[in-house]
Amino acid sequence: MVQLAQTYPDKVTLVNGGPTYEGRPVNYLRVSTTNFQDLSKPVVFIMSLLHSREWIGQAATLYALDKLLINNTESDLINDIDWIIMPTANPDGYIFSHDSDRFWRKNRRFGSSCMGVDLNRNYDINWGTESSDSPCSETYHGTEPFSEPETVVHKKIFEEHQDRVLVFLDIHSFGSYVLYGYGNGELPPNGEALSSAAISIGDAIDAAKLPNNPNYTVGNLAQTLYPASGGSQDYALSVGVPYAYCLELPAFRGSTSITGFLVDPEFVEQAGYETWEGIKAGARFALNSNRMRKGIP
Repeated sequence: MVQLAQTYPDKVTLVNGGPTYEGRPVNYLRVSTTNFQDLSKPVVFIMSLLHSREWIGQAATLYALDKLLINNTESDLINDIDWIIMPTANPDGYIFSHDSDRFWRKNRRFGSSCMGVDLNRNYDINWGTESSDSPCSETYHGTEPFSEPETVVHKKIFEEHQDRVLVFLDIHSFGSYVLYGYGNGELPPNGEALSSAAISIGDAIDAAKLPNNPNYTVGNLAQTLYPASGGSQDYALSVGVPYAYCLELPAFRGSTSITGFLVDPEFVEQAGYETWEGIKAGARFALNSNRMRKGIP
C-alpha cells in the first residue's frame, strides 16, 4: 500500500484511519484521478479481513488495486469512480491468525474471560439482537455499538463520504454468496434494485469462476444464510449507501468445515480475477442506475 501511494502519487493517497486496540494503524487507500475533490463522482468502498482468518479476501482487494492502478485496461472505472480500498480491516486479528491461531476470527480486545469482539456484529444497526453477549462466543458483539476502534474507523469513512458512497463491498469467506441486508430478514426500500445489482455481481463471477467451484448464491442474508445483527453491510444500508453487500468467496477445495478458511495457493490469483469481475459488474450497474435516476446520459 505504501509502495502504491509512492508510485502513483497523482492517483493514490494512503490514509491511516486510526489505531486498533493494540495500536496498529487501520490503513486504507483512496484511489482517484481527482484526489477526491470532484464531489460529483460516486465512491466504491471495498474492505476485507474484517474476520481475520479469511485471508483470501485480502488477496481479492489487492488484486482490485492492481487492476485499477498497475494493469488498468478499463479507464472508465477510475475516471468515473473514486475508490476506497481497505485490505486489512482487522490488523490485530490478522497478525494473531499468522502468529498464534490460524482460525482466529475476532479482534484482540482484552477481556477478563475471553479475548476479542466479532467486528461484524459491532455496528450500530439492530445491535445485539442476532449475536452473542458472551465474550467467549465467536459472535460476541462487544459492550455497545462501535465499542471497537476498528469499527469506529469504518464509521468515520461513511460519515466523511456519506453522500457519495454508492457501493460498499465487505469481502469474506467462505461459501460463494452475494448477500445483502437486512440481517433480520427485512428488505430496505430499494430491495429490488439491491437484488438486481447483486445478481449482476454473482453472474459476472460465475462466468469467470473455476468449473469445479459452485455458482454463487444471491440473496438476503437472513433468508439465504442465517440471521445476523450489527453487520457492516446492514450499517452501510442504514446510513444511505444504496448498494451494500457481503461477498463470501469460495471455500478451500470445497470444504464445509473450518478448513474452508484455508487458502489454496493455486487459487489466489483466480480468486482475485473472478471477484474483480463481480466488483466491476456491481460498480457499473450501480453507476448506470444512479445516472438514470438523475437523468444523466
